[in-house]
Amino acid sequence: VQLQASGGGSVQAGGSLRLTCAASGSRFTSWAFSTWAVDWYRQAPGKQREWVARISNGGSPNYTGSVKGRFTVSRDNAKKTGYLQMNSLTPEDTAVYYCNIADFWGQGTQVTVSS
Repeated sequence: VQLQASGGGSVQAGGSLRLTCAASGSRFTSWAFSTWAVDWYRQAPGKQREWVARISNGGSPNYTGSVKGRFTVSRDNAKKTGYLQMNSLTPEDTAVYYCNIADFWGQGTQVTVSS
């Protein structure tokens, strides 16, 4: 099983990015993917990793308070992919973002927001 997170980059405050978490591997079929929630975490320099958002296997989203109204999670089970749309980014969103599915971690993608 492999999780590939991508879509990070450098943007100015107020900008947007869309992160993608793609699952691959023979054991991670579309059906298996559809049974798992997709979680997003982030880790800023010098800080502990924090949970950011989740989309359940049924498609219900949940967010940490600091990103509510700005971030949106979604998923495409056929593509075995989760998404994190991030709008109105602030420098406080600067971090390495990770996805987690079935206790597997993606390698992380860097998001840098400048003021």
